[in-house]
Amino acid sequence: MNQNDKPNAERRGLFGAGVAGAAIGGVSALLAPRAAAAQGLGKSKLQVIKERGKLIVGTGSTNPPWHFQDASGQLVGMDIDLARLLAKSLFDDPTKVEFVLQGSDARIPSLITDKVDIVVQWMTVTPGRAQQVEFTIPYYREGVGLMLLARGAKHKNYEELKAAGSAVTIGGMQNVFLEEWIHKALPQARVDAFESPDAAMQALNARRIDASMQDQSAMRWLMQQAPGRFVDAGYGWMPNSYASAVKPGDPVWLHWVNTVYKEAMMGVDFDTFAASYKKWFGIELPTPKVGFPTEFA
Repeated sequence: MNQNDKPNAERRGLFGAGVAGAAIGGVSALLAPRAAAAQGLGKSKLQVIKERGKLIVGTGSTNPPWHFQDASGQLVGMDIDLARLLAKSLFDDPTKVEFVLQGSDARIPSLITDKVDIVVQWMTVTPGRAQQVEFTIPYYREGVGLMLLARGAKHKNYEELKAAGSAVTIGGMQNVFLEEWIHKALPQARVDAFESPDAAMQALNARRIDASMQDQSAMRWLMQQAPGRFVDAGYGWMPNSYASAVKPGDPVWLHWVNTVYKEAMMGVDFDTFAASYKKWFGIELPTPKVGFPTEFA
């Protein structure tokens, strides 16, 4: 969960979905002048970066498995892998990237003020944000789930948790929406709020709660770090998409980044992308089917 996002833009784009109807009519009007303006601005960001000789990326440093420092102090994570893939595609050198470390609240300002070329920082796509930045194609579908202890837990999976009704207690990070989020999956469950996700996991380890609600990416990371200790209850909800973001008005730059991402997911850099998914989430991606490119069907 991206804890720094404000509630109404809050990670799950569904909280801003009510404006979608009004926004649809305005999207074309917004994009047309942006594209026209870009044509008259001269150099694309792509050209500027090539001439500069390095890519400048806005990201974070405290949120595994997305962006964090490992035991040696090296910045690592899924977002970092993507940034290095962009640098490799630009310069044939994944090290030609400068990372600007920032909080979630700085992501849009850093783009608008040209402090960074792109933000690669687990950014949830919402209609509101799409009025301020232009999003790339998504590279991950996030959601929340329930983490259980693998051994000795009273309930083995989501079905057993739901059947237990008000006899189960679910923990999560304190948030005005916490009870609402948990009750979407377990309407009768008791809710216990904690000051941080780590505190909720400590309560789970101490068996003071039956399950901990976590982002599914964090759950997968924890299960990778402590094999055999935790299990996913088997139900995910509240989907939202993570994408990178660029400053509006530069279709050449946006199209180039999308090309890199698309070919990482489906083409020449699939092996690199699949290795990152396996490393950070424990997910084995299926090899794209050779032949007709069905994603364009």
